[in-house]
Amino acid sequence: MEDYIIGIGKRIREIRKEKGLTINTVAANAGVSNGLISRIENGRTIPSLPVLLNIINALEIGVAAFFNSLPQTGKIAFFISRKGENSIIEKEDDAKGFQYKSIFGKSLASIAFEAVLLEIQPGSERAKVETDAYEFKYMLSGKCVYSIGEEEVTLNEGDSIFFDGRIPHVPINRSDAPTSMLVLYFYLKDVES
Repeated sequence: MEDYIIGIGKRIREIRKEKGLTINTVAANAGVSNGLISRIENGRTIPSLPVLLNIINALEIGVAAFFNSLPQTGKIAFFISRKGENSIIEKEDDAKGFQYKSIFGKSLASIAFEAVLLEIQPGSERAKVETDAYEFKYMLSGKCVYSIGEEEVTLNEGDSIFFDGRIPHVPINRSDAPTSMLVLYFYLKDVES
C-alpha cells in the first residue's frame, strides 16, 4: 500500500512535467496551495480523495488513465534507487543557489523518509524554512553555517547534524566554493491502534 501511495506523488510530478505545467499552475487549477502539491509530489503527504481528484482534473488526464499507470504493489525485502530515477525537487519558495535532488524516498507503517542531495552555491540566498520532519544532514563537501532558531553552527566536510525541522532553519554558504550535503527527512505518521 505504501508503494502505491508514494507512486501517486511521483505520477503527479511525471504528468505535470510531461505537460509542461508548473506547481503553481496545478495548484491554482486544483484550488490548493503550492506547498501541498510539492509535499504530495515528494511523498511527504497523502491527499484526500476530493483533493486528489481536483489535482487529476488540473493535470487534464482521465482518472482511469491516472490510476492505471501507477505501480502495482507487492512485498519486497529491499529497495533500490537508481541514479537515473533521481529528480530535481521543485521548491514552492524562492531559493537562489539551492538545488535539491531527490535520491530516495519510502513510506513505511509509522514513518516516511526521503533522502535528498542538497547543493548550495556561494552567495546563495534563502529565508529560514520549517518542515514537518526530523532532519539529518551529513556534509559531503565544503563548509556551511547552519542557522537553527537563534543559533548558528559551522559544519565542515564529514560533520553531521540532526534536528527538529519545525524549528526555523537554513544552511548558509559563506565560502567561495559550492558545498553539498546528504539530507534525510524523517516524517512521523499517526499509527492507528
